[in-house]
Amino acid sequence: MNNTTRLADIAAQAGVSEATVSRVLNGKAGVSAATRQAVLTALDLMGYERPQRLRRRSNGLIGLVIPELGNPIFPAFAQAVEKPLTQHGYTPILCTQEPGGAPEDEFTEMLLDRGVSGIVFVSGLHADTTARMDRYARLTDRGLPIVLVDGYNETIPAPFISPDDRLAARLAVQHLVDLGHERIGLALGQRRYVPVIRKIEGFRRAMSELLGLTDVDDLIQHSLFSVEGGQAAAGALLDRGCTGVFCASDLMALGAIRAARERGLSVPGEVSVVGFDDSPLMAFTDPPLTTVRKPIGAMAAAAVQTLLEEIGGTPAKHVELVYQPELVVRGSTGSGPLVHR
Repeated sequence: MNNTTRLADIAAQAGVSEATVSRVLNGKAGVSAATRQAVLTALDLMGYERPQRLRRRSNGLIGLVIPELGNPIFPAFAQAVEKPLTQHGYTPILCTQEPGGAPEDEFTEMLLDRGVSGIVFVSGLHADTTARMDRYARLTDRGLPIVLVDGYNETIPAPFISPDDRLAARLAVQHLVDLGHERIGLALGQRRYVPVIRKIEGFRRAMSELLGLTDVDDLIQHSLFSVEGGQAAAGALLDRGCTGVFCASDLMALGAIRAARERGLSVPGEVSVVGFDDSPLMAFTDPPLTTVRKPIGAMAAAAVQTLLEEIGGTPAKHVELVYQPELVVRGSTGSGPLVHR
């Protein structure tokens, strides 16, 4: 492709004249910042390399340590963090903790070796009540800005970003009670994680206040945060007579729907299922999933803003910023047995 054709293509994509494109590419003055950005965006979208002089110099590297990418909420969060970091001139380094892959401490060492300006930890060991927390103190002691997402520990002098897990359970139980369900189960991951502990607290309180039930131990089932884990946990709850199940992740909820169908039960005709996260594509499942939406946009923006303030010299505060989830009603919940009577 010759240069003239390329200029014409970029000009059409950016909605400017070829002369303007030429001025931007040659670093000439007389072009507004917005027009210059439109041309560079067109260049990127069409797959052309930027000339060397127009490549943005990175302000520094930021580590983003997240769990596996199999759960769509984590890539969605990574994307939500990546965009504002890039806009502020930082280069994110994504470290994914696949099962059997490098553990969190190895990633941290690697990031430190590369001289990162800060690290965002998502659902890491800080959320595990059985893990040692001195690994984070070592980072804060050396002045490295860190932000911890999804999990809280009072011994780590750093900012935390969390969804309100207790409220999430409350919203799910309230919705199922409003539909006429009394036998409501809770399916979640291992007991040692902070978000799990908080959802149980919210569930117990909601069941007590809304249904007068104080002994709900047999309505709580622990498993793994996966489709198979949700299937196993929900299967046990269905066998105990539950007609509504709140699952601590959308993937678990998809497993719960599978468990119901395995037993010849229809969703939402005979069993109602509520997920948690509102991860991508949940509006397109069969049936579309009712879920409690985790506010990842607001949480990601807060994580970046807090980290950049620390990098800019603001002392790290030991604070937890808690973001409100919201119920998204779709097709996986319906009338319970009380309404059918």
